[in-house]
Amino acid sequence: MSDIDESFSGTKPVADALKFDEAALRAWMADNVGGADGDLTVRQFKGGQSNPTYRVEAGGRSYVLRRKPPGKLLPSAHAVDREYRVMKALGEAGFPVPVMHGLCEDPDVLGTAFYVMDFVEGRIFWDPMLPDVDREERAAIYDAMNATLAALHAFDPEVLGLGDYGKPDAYIPRQIARWSKQYKASETRAIASMDRLIDWLPDAAPAQDRSAIVHGDFRLDNMIFAPNEAKVVAVLDWELSTLGDPLADFTYQLMQWRTPKEIRNGFLGVDLDALNIPSEASYVAAYCRRTGRESLPKLDFYFAYNLFRLAAIVQGVYHRSTLGNASNAKAQEYGAMVEPMADYAWTFAERAGG
Repeated sequence: MSDIDESFSGTKPVADALKFDEAALRAWMADNVGGADGDLTVRQFKGGQSNPTYRVEAGGRSYVLRRKPPGKLLPSAHAVDREYRVMKALGEAGFPVPVMHGLCEDPDVLGTAFYVMDFVEGRIFWDPMLPDVDREERAAIYDAMNATLAALHAFDPEVLGLGDYGKPDAYIPRQIARWSKQYKASETRAIASMDRLIDWLPDAAPAQDRSAIVHGDFRLDNMIFAPNEAKVVAVLDWELSTLGDPLADFTYQLMQWRTPKEIRNGFLGVDLDALNIPSEASYVAAYCRRTGRESLPKLDFYFAYNLFRLAAIVQGVYHRSTLGNASNAKAQEYGAMVEPMADYAWTFAERAGG
């Protein structure tokens, strides 16, 4: 297992700052989750930076509990109610997500809102190089991921009852405004490239040509693959999902091909042919084929935007770590990553005319 996989895979004892009343959970599950009565055990997943996530054993079955973190939170962040709603609707439409069992928005139960869903058996790959996977399977894993995102973008939100899940148009301008505000709310020191991006991005945003359900954080380690085949059995972590521009969603994942290892475990400088991981061109072509597009325009803008957004998210994780309520110990290391991300984002902005 690679160092990345070792750091994030599996569970650990619940961190003191993220403990809750297990007796209260047992009572809630007995009333709301069929067959989950009796004693339970709770452990915290190692992975995850935003909403703390726990494995719960109860009544001979395994569940996952995901909750808002305790403490003071940024406005509109950690929306577990939205995660629950979108996964429930998508699951009923046949999209690969865990079965949802219940949402509790009463903070008197565990201190913060939470939901419970099935634990899905399978493989989570934290290292995008897939070092523990046979060479022949790597291309199939990336193709399955590509097909899954294209399938998500093909849903009609109105048909799924998600027509009011967000504003369908002007997604990127709203995201720029939101993450500029969130970044400033969690800023711990001045970063010149972030300030330049905040000034430049709004007027440079391209017109949105389609609207879809967007995941918002679609990447390899936010999905579970079947134990013995390159099949996505569950897509996780829908906290940032809404209605919006599917190209923003796709190019967020495509950043993997444009970033170096030290910024995002990226593919720059990696011999992808040797690993049997698709090239950027072939990955883009597969998505375009599946979504009926001829090409993807203005990629430099999209990379600048997505790296800016990621830097703002990482700054929020780091800021929470300074307050003691981030869900992963590595969060404290994130502070040093923000400026390199922002500087790199500005190189794409310059190529796009910034």
